[in-house]
Amino acid sequence: MASESSPLLAYRLLGEEGAALPANGAGGPGGASARKLSTFLGVVVPTVLSMFSIVVFLRIGFVVGHAGLLQALAMLLVAYFILALTVLSVCAIATNGAVQGGGAYFMISRTLGPEVGGSIGLMFYLANVCGCAVSLLGLVESVLDVFGADATGPSGLRVLPQGYGWNLLYGSLLLGLVGGVCTLGAGLYARASFLTFLLVSGSLASVLISFVAVGPRDIRLTPRPGPNGSSLPPRFGHFTGFNSSTLKDNLGAGYAEDYTTGAVMNFASVFAVLFNGCTGIMAGANMSGELKDPSRAIPLGTIVAVAYTFFVYVLLFFLSSFTCDRTLLQEDYGFFRAISLWPPLVLIGIYATALSASMSSLIGASRILHALARDDLFGVILAPAKVVSRGGNPWAAVLYSWGLVQLVLLAGKLNTLAAVVTVFYLVAYAAVDLSCLSLEWASAPNFRPTFSLFSWHTCLLGVASCLLMMFLISPGAAGGSLLLMGLLAALLTARGGPSSWGYVSQALLFHQVRKYLLRLDVRKDHVKFWRPQLLLLVGNPRGALPLLRLANQLKKGGLYVLGHVTLGDLDSLPSDPVQPQYGAWLSLVDRAQVKAFVDLTLSPSVRQGAQHLLRISGLESGTLLPWGFRS
Repeated sequence: MASESSPLLAYRLLGEEGAALPANGAGGPGGASARKLSTFLGVVVPTVLSMFSIVVFLRIGFVVGHAGLLQALAMLLVAYFILALTVLSVCAIATNGAVQGGGAYFMISRTLGPEVGGSIGLMFYLANVCGCAVSLLGLVESVLDVFGADATGPSGLRVLPQGYGWNLLYGSLLLGLVGGVCTLGAGLYARASFLTFLLVSGSLASVLISFVAVGPRDIRLTPRPGPNGSSLPPRFGHFTGFNSSTLKDNLGAGYAEDYTTGAVMNFASVFAVLFNGCTGIMAGANMSGELKDPSRAIPLGTIVAVAYTFFVYVLLFFLSSFTCDRTLLQEDYGFFRAISLWPPLVLIGIYATALSASMSSLIGASRILHALARDDLFGVILAPAKVVSRGGNPWAAVLYSWGLVQLVLLAGKLNTLAAVVTVFYLVAYAAVDLSCLSLEWASAPNFRPTFSLFSWHTCLLGVASCLLMMFLISPGAAGGSLLLMGLLAALLTARGGPSSWGYVSQALLFHQVRKYLLRLDVRKDHVKFWRPQLLLLVGNPRGALPLLRLANQLKKGGLYVLGHVTLGDLDSLPSDPVQPQYGAWLSLVDRAQVKAFVDLTLSPSVRQGAQHLLRISGLESGTLLPWGFRS
């Protein structure tokens, strides 16, 4: 019976580097004292706000108007099916043991190794940085659509000057507000997110009530310029109230020109916009370093958030199809304001979702960056991001990320970058699915998640779905992201990373080799397929390199074992002197560039040691080559 000090019991209470951790797996910045967030504030709220983003207010009409209700529901089901597969993998990994700071990066790197984990972690960090900039620029454009001097809408107030410099100034001011909240810590961010959640929920509630309470009305659309710059007569969309003929007209697809870009829409382009607004499932996992119990909070909170957002999207799709004609849906993506009982509340919801998405992206990026810097994968480049406050807040990583977001804001319009951001997110999702798939296929004894609603089928389907979606959204961005991941992985491989994390590839190799070794049957051996099996005994390895290479040439695809006998008696020694020597002998095999196994033994005599090696090396009727052995 194992005692309380048994390594088997202590193993689950140790971090990756052997540092003691609390039983709930606290780790990351500041240790257990920094873990204050509950499941609701730390996972549900940020995940819901990230998955809604600005799409829930400004792109419902776009999706339903172009795709129709049936195809819109099909798109939503496909999108959430892909997300659900990744959520299952996240839940499995999160409930397998201690989850430290870094979220998805921590899960991937501790499974697939520092090379793959570090490259994908950096890409996921850049995706969050660019996602923060996209949200801020979207917020600026939403503000200027109503208050800008060049506003073209029928209700524009036209009080704010516009232009590239002004837009950059507005974005920088908003970034300062977001950065200030994130710099002061996760506690303030959670409170600000909860306030935002209340505002967004109230705004959505007012929209849902308005669908029922508001009567039929004609809504004036934004005027379009006519030929030669002439103005066209005013056009109107129609809010019909609940009407079966309106629903019938909106069932089928009616892809047309997008009035904001001038491009003709199709299934792929509309689906890309919808999916881009749903890629926030990692917002809660990114806060793993601040959660009280991440192994419970991440799976529970993420599943609740995904189910809630799916229900709201389906409800809005149905209500829009029942009450709004296709002209209104296609020509006024912000029609919620026009049908609302109190239009300013919709504006508050739009601004609140954009601010919350930018805060979630910035604080998520800072936590990933801090985890990358703490693991020292990229050396001095990320060294400043290791600095934390007395309470464990990585404020230096926040400032680092704030500076990068400010640089991205200089680009101005980021419509093309939005697809790249989505592709980077999908790369991270595919990597999480691949991590869970690898652990499941390897049958690793330490992979015992308490969450059991997954299998290798769901993991494999999740990887395939994410890769397919990447190339559907943007083939160029998908190819570029995979190329970038390969270059970063090669850089980290050349630089060398920590080997104490373990590599799931070794577990997979062991699993496969063991399976095929069990299928070998000595009763089926035949002389036609004979291969040499050599055991080379080496006493002094310093002068044995030529001998090692000669035996390597003699083996001709057979079994080659490099053996060494250390003279002594284990009963009279304080510890086994053979075990520490394995590393040096494996380095010798690497330097000699030979394909050989290493077997070492401790024996009172060379003869007995050679007999031991013949038996433990698994040679059936092999040849003993004692050349070069010197006692």
